Amino acid sequence: MEIKIISLRAHNFKAHRDLSVEFGDTTQITGDNAQGKSTILEIPSWTLYGTDTMGGKLDPTPTNYSYDHVQAETLLDIDGKQVLLGRGIEKGKATYYVNEVPSKYGDFDEIVKSLFDKDLFLSLYNPSYFFTLHKDDQRDLLLRYVTPISNKEVFTEMSRTSPDEKTKDIKLNPQAAKLSELVKKHTLQQLGEIHKKNKNDKDTAYKRAQGRTEALVDQLQKLPAAPEDIEAIKAEDAALLEQIQALEAQTDIAGETNRKRTVLESTIQSLQRQIGQAKDNYMRVYNEAIEDHCPACKRPLDTESVEAVTQDKERRKEELRNAHQKLINERKELETQLAKIEPVDISEQTSQIRALEEKRDATATALSAHKARQGMQDDLDKARADESDTLASRNDSIFILDAIKAFEAKEAELQAAKVQSLFTTLSISLFKDQKNGERKPDFVIEMDGKAYPLLSLSESVRAGLELREVLSEQSGVIAPVAVDNSESVFKIKQPSGQLILVKAVEDAPLEIKQIGSEVE
Repeated sequence: MEIKIISLRAHNFKAHRDLSVEFGDTTQITGDNAQGKSTILEIPSWTLYGTDTMGGKLDPTPTNYSYDHVQAETLLDIDGKQVLLGRGIEKGKATYYVNEVPSKYGDFDEIVKSLFDKDLFLSLYNPSYFFTLHKDDQRDLLLRYVTPISNKEVFTEMSRTSPDEKTKDIKLNPQAAKLSELVKKHTLQQLGEIHKKNKNDKDTAYKRAQGRTEALVDQLQKLPAAPEDIEAIKAEDAALLEQIQALEAQTDIAGETNRKRTVLESTIQSLQRQIGQAKDNYMRVYNEAIEDHCPACKRPLDTESVEAVTQDKERRKEELRNAHQKLINERKELETQLAKIEPVDISEQTSQIRALEEKRDATATALSAHKARQGMQDDLDKARADESDTLASRNDSIFILDAIKAFEAKEAELQAAKVQSLFTTLSISLFKDQKNGERKPDFVIEMDGKAYPLLSLSESVRAGLELREVLSEQSGVIAPVAVDNSESVFKIKQPSGQLILVKAVEDAPLEIKQIGSEVE
């Protein structure tokens, strides 16, 4: 972008009742003090922003004569397109114009903002303006237009082992190699936040893991000592178990035989009770008397009726006798079966099982102790693995955080070198070393070892001109530059853009003229 001031007009602007100025590539404004030379420089800044050239508030109303209204206009050429901007004060109220058309403040302000950045324009227009900004704003403004150092450049320089090493031969060192992979997924800021949190979390987790390991070691030491030959004990336990199972198999068989006898004996006893009951039933019928008269009406029974009663009794006796005999036959059958089953004595096997189980108690105790130790040893191994993994994760985060610090330090170094390479007489410091070894963003400008506030008027003008040339080149914006008190500077080279020189000449009237490209 190229910005030119074509002309300006002012009405009742401070000391100027009516003023019209045409600008060329180099315009010189001369005259004695109090002629309004510096006021001319304020007309563009007040028109655009309502400020003086330093960005401060400006009231342009006249103080030494009466006036009806204040009016200022600046005709700009921006990349070949002209725009006329105006600002005024009428009856105490601000007025705004765009190409002579009245405008509201909001619309006017949006148009001005859309043209170019305020701080950049004023820094290019007034070489002293930049130094009125806060150092953080100075730093941001300069770096805004300087191409940032790429990650690839930083990784390469982090890995450089000697100044003469060719870039194509450089192999990334571990820190650079690690970060170069991680930045594919996260920014350095995100990585820093992730691994700061992880380191803090793992610091706490590692202390807990160490405590867990120490507790398990202490518990393991308190357990009974492990048998020297656990395999022999396992073999002995297996042999004892095999013997016990063999004996139990024998007792199971004997038990089945004895259970059969018990079932038969119980069944025989039940039949014996049923036989006794059947006998009682038979004898009750057997002892029944045959009456010769009706039990109800007491009338004598005839011969046929008595015979019928007698036959019924005999029938019932026969049924009961048959039932009694059947039960006796069943009992005899079961007694025959019982006689064939010999009872088995398992007391010896039971005694042997008891003795073997007592022996196995000792092996079981040893095996249980071994299992407990083994379980705790497994817990200890896991705790140690967790402790190791936690430490590895913590150390990895520390490595990455250190790599980020190394990256930022190298980036700062390269950035500072790149910015410094843009200047010829000025020294630029972008960072300040802290006591903890870290670098904090900073911004200091020096010329010949002197900070800007300590420079003479001539030096401060030359410093401002050099800096605004760098800003112009880096931003790609060419704008007018106004040098007030130019008589204090021996020689000013034609800068990029228009040059407006203000020079005090004793007892001379205000004069504005266009001159050659270089002034001495």
